Amino acid sequence: MQTKTRMNVYFEPDLLKKVEALALRRNVSKSAVIEAAVASFLSADASERLEAVFARRMDKLGRQVDGLDEDLAILGETLSLFIRFWLTVTPPLPDSAQASARAKGAERFDGFLQSLGRRLATGDRFLKELSRDVAGLKEQTEAEK
Repeated sequence: MQTKTRMNVYFEPDLLKKVEALALRRNVSKSAVIEAAVASFLSADASERLEAVFARRMDKLGRQVDGLDEDLAILGETLSLFIRFWLTVTPPLPDSAQASARAKGAERFDGFLQSLGRRLATGDRFLKELSRDVAGLKEQTEAEK
């Protein structure tokens, strides 16, 4: 019989809960779970597995960054088109109307912030809506062909 040496280690509470849960599911001791994890970590193929895990995570992160780049480009284009349109169609105000325009603008901006807060709270985002609308238009256009 092989002799085992006792070793005391410290775990974060969440990690220990996971070890305990796995031990219960597999009907083995916590020591057996930890021993298997350490053996796996120290095995020759552990570095290859770790590299594969990192590669998958990096691929996922890369796709997410690509999506964020596209979203940011859409937002930039949307904002620039809106500003160009607004500057084109909005006539300058006379000095006598500046104070009332500022008051009305503050009122409208407060309404905008409340509306934005509601949309953010629901999780429904403009870019998701836009991508659904664009996908629908593509499908409709292809169906008409």
